Amino acid sequence: MFIDSARITVKAGDGGHGIIAFRRERYLPKGGPSGGDGGRGGDVLFVVDPQLTSLHDLRYHRRYKAKRGGHGQGSNKHGADGASVNIRVPQGTVIKDTASGELLADLTEPGQQFVAARGGSGGFGNAHFKSSRNQTPQQATDGRAGEEREIDLELKVLADVGLVGLPNAGKSTLLSRLSAAHPKVADYPFTTTQPHLGIVKYGRYRTFVMADIPGLIEGASAGKGMGLQFLRHIERTRLLLYLIDATAPEPVMDQFAILRRELADYSVELAQREHLVLLTKRDAWDREPDTAELEAQGHSCLAISAVTGDGMDELLHTVGAAVDRLRLAVSSADVK
Repeated sequence: MFIDSARITVKAGDGGHGIIAFRRERYLPKGGPSGGDGGRGGDVLFVVDPQLTSLHDLRYHRRYKAKRGGHGQGSNKHGADGASVNIRVPQGTVIKDTASGELLADLTEPGQQFVAARGGSGGFGNAHFKSSRNQTPQQATDGRAGEEREIDLELKVLADVGLVGLPNAGKSTLLSRLSAAHPKVADYPFTTTQPHLGIVKYGRYRTFVMADIPGLIEGASAGKGMGLQFLRHIERTRLLLYLIDATAPEPVMDQFAILRRELADYSVELAQREHLVLLTKRDAWDREPDTAELEAQGHSCLAISAVTGDGMDELLHTVGAAVDRLRLAVSSADVK
């Protein structure tokens, strides 16, 4: 099951207590204080695992607790440090503090780690307090409590190209045609119920990742339908493809306006992202769609049929070139 959000509680381990002890050995009548320090509590860490694609496990396991540190012992023996807990999450996981809403971490790289709760430090045994003026200290301190917090997790899949369209616009068919992904495709009206990712090959050795999200409907920003809850998955995309069903009774411009409006209500920046308009199902057209208004407004349009392959070579070339250019722009910005 695809799960892209979860709320969990994390509790780091408490530090172990220091103790009061004195050496009493046969040949050391004045052995002095020998109480050891407590061990440090374990941390709770998030670790990116590129093999994971969902927050499924975290939806049902809601509390994670690290081990506490061991208490100090006599003969200056320190308590053992508590074991940490590693929570594996997919690439693209965003971590926020539930109480404050503060963004704590955005985990995008394989193996990347974030310490969400730090273990408490161990207390001092009385050996720690020995001095020339205090030869027999009678004091020790308790270990500190480990951090505890409630955390919201949100998965935003990492993709270069995002597909946006009304239900039955042909997004799943296009993704299955261009990649090895196998979203459900049928010849009756329905919409994808969860995001799908596919790796698209273009050129000889290059690839980009394409994301298909559930179809938007008018009023999605007001809570209708289900597509809006998945728009987070195209927030990171470099390029948007608006898929318009040119066989539908609604004019092309009206369909495009609905999609742009719903995206803008979710995120103005997302609605302004670089994009390309795809007129789908070219094999089933009984008339040439009117794209004059779209093109007059500066929106680039391509006509395709994912079923027959008509226009697919031009689409791959155009999208591949755009992805290369956008990647280069990001790399140049990082260098600066």
